[in-house]
Amino acid sequence: MTRRGILAVDEGSTGTRAAVVGEDGVCGPSFYTAVDVVHPEPSRVEQDAAQLLERTVGVARQAIAWAGENGVEIVGMSVCTQRATAILWDRETGQPLAPAVVWQDTRYADELAKLAPEWDPVLWAGTGRPVGTRAPFLWAARQLDQLDVPADRVRFGSVDTWLVWHLSGRSRYVMSATNAVAFGGYRLREHAWDREWLAALGFPAELAPPPVDDDGDFGYTDPELLGIEVPIAAVMGDQHASLIALGALTPGQGTCVHGTGTFVGALAGDEPPDGLGKVDGVLCLVGWRSAGHSRFSLEAYTSTTGSALRWLTEDLGLFRSAAEISELAAAQPRSTSTWFVPTLAGLRTPVQRPGARGVLTGLSLATTRDVVARAVLDGIAHAVSDTVDALRTTMNRPVTRLRSGGGLAASDVLLQSQADFAGVEIERVADSATASLRGAAYLAGVRLGVWPSLAEAVAHQGKGEVFEPRLPEDERRELRDRWQDVLAASLS
Repeated sequence: MTRRGILAVDEGSTGTRAAVVGEDGVCGPSFYTAVDVVHPEPSRVEQDAAQLLERTVGVARQAIAWAGENGVEIVGMSVCTQRATAILWDRETGQPLAPAVVWQDTRYADELAKLAPEWDPVLWAGTGRPVGTRAPFLWAARQLDQLDVPADRVRFGSVDTWLVWHLSGRSRYVMSATNAVAFGGYRLREHAWDREWLAALGFPAELAPPPVDDDGDFGYTDPELLGIEVPIAAVMGDQHASLIALGALTPGQGTCVHGTGTFVGALAGDEPPDGLGKVDGVLCLVGWRSAGHSRFSLEAYTSTTGSALRWLTEDLGLFRSAAEISELAAAQPRSTSTWFVPTLAGLRTPVQRPGARGVLTGLSLATTRDVVARAVLDGIAHAVSDTVDALRTTMNRPVTRLRSGGGLAASDVLLQSQADFAGVEIERVADSATASLRGAAYLAGVRLGVWPSLAEAVAHQGKGEVFEPRLPEDERRELRDRWQDVLAASLS
């Protein structure tokens, strides 16, 4: 019997993968290939847009072949992508006009900082974020000044704009709402670009791709490119897709995705919260937009979590692996004298300190590797809990549940400490590696009638292991206050 499925593509910062998500909600085998990231200068991060397209098409074809061999009828396609990576290309040749500038690129940070005093209040109110350290529109404006191609041949957008333009046979030139909001300059309530901000950056607003719903009209796949012609039924940013897949469908429900850094997000509701800008590092986003209606979310980021463990194991050689750190920490009681502050790449929340540096403090001749291992994981748990607290403050409602995934979520010690410090139940999901693939596929499948609702699609997932807070509230508060003292001391 033929089963229906959604061809799902996830184009990330370091690799692209594809799989088919069946009508039972389960993801088939994932086909993956790495993509190159280039650092020409310390502040510059670039990629080859042609390579992104080529490798995305390659893994998609592998997933399509698997579907044909296993009796799965592909009825639609979904795409989720890395956010805020910008691409310029020639609409006649279809070729990039410059290397893609990746979301980690900070070449214009100093220039943008000069605009912040005037523009931060305006942008917080309208777009849910400050000026920040990156501006794809500013980069594009500078590139346009140097191009020999006539302006009417230039196309500009995010990775989803670039991929959809090609995948649809060059018929659709748009940007999904969840990718637009990450670009900056997207007005949350109006679902439109802030033309005055674009003008301040020197970018002609008429060259900005129109923002559309995440399950809007993205055309049909080009059969000459993929071998099938099906609707591209949903396109969205990767973290937003994870929000859906991990079941944050009710205001207050959240996700905690551990990678190089850790993203904590929560659904806020049908309107942006009034508390935007109260706490540094908390951004308001479109969680997803469907049928002309936006569901808003909040997001905060801890930049050094998984990368801190990689630094301790690969760079310093203090431990053999992340698993060893967790094993040693499990045998060690929580310390109130030895602390690790994981600000190895700056601090975003609760205060913005890009120049902050990591600290390991409270050492003595009695300090062992076990003590250091426990301090490292507890320090990461405290830092991530700071982002949870920041979301609570901004949306003025409790975070009722966090579903967690990613590499560090394998550590029982870390998740228990997070639950203790944040005072919220944390559930480790069984299949977090494919969360972004599945989330975008669920949105596409609901549009195409594969599932009646997102809740029905998410319900196919089994319940993961749950970590309940164990600390009494007075002990939790005492530890959190002590952490804030240690953090403040590290910044001074």
